Amino acid sequence: MLTGKQKRYLRSEAHHLKPIFQIGKAGINDNLIIQVNEALEKRELIKVSILQNNFEDKHEVAEELAQKSDGELVQLIGHTIVLYKESTENKQIELP
Repeated sequence: MLTGKQKRYLRSEAHHLKPIFQIGKAGINDNLIIQVNEALEKRELIKVSILQNNFEDKHEVAEELAQKSDGELVQLIGHTIVLYKESTENKQIELP
């Protein structure tokens, strides 16, 4: 579980990032989870965008993605999800 200070730090680190995954009308599937886990292992901090043709509640989509990828939901702003997961081999981010 991240503290408020850690979330603030991660939000500032994620500000310049571009979303690398998109969730469309198909929603969250196993293939997406595998790819998100691989990206989190390499980068630790990623953005995922929810497309307009996804009719599920964006808060539920963000929670489900964070849960299934074992990551931490840092922020949901608009239709963009910021996820963090500490890497075991490629540790780059030092949390305050």
